[in-house]
Amino acid sequence: GGQQQQLAIGRALVLDPTMLILDEPTEGIQPNIVQEIGDIINRLNKEIGLTVLLVEQKLPITRRVADHFVILERGRAVANGEISALSDELVTQYLTV
Repeated sequence: GGQQQQLAIGRALVLDPTMLILDEPTEGIQPNIVQEIGDIINRLNKEIGLTVLLVEQKLPITRRVADHFVILERGRAVANGEISALSDELVTQYLTV
């Protein structure tokens, strides 16, 4: 799974995009590979200035790689801001099942 995700990211990068949209790139991936994917996302953003739109449910990786967040509920943005403003209250209110 992790190699497939990394390969998919590599295929997308061949096109030299200005934005990369990743939809749950860590789904079903073992923790050490999740770490690698997070490192790749950070490097792409910091080293080449690539904008990465990350759709992710796992908060640890999100907090590690994101600068900003948007929480959607039924297609509408209900909360957004810098990642440091993603409080436990927001997580409990909108993201806890």
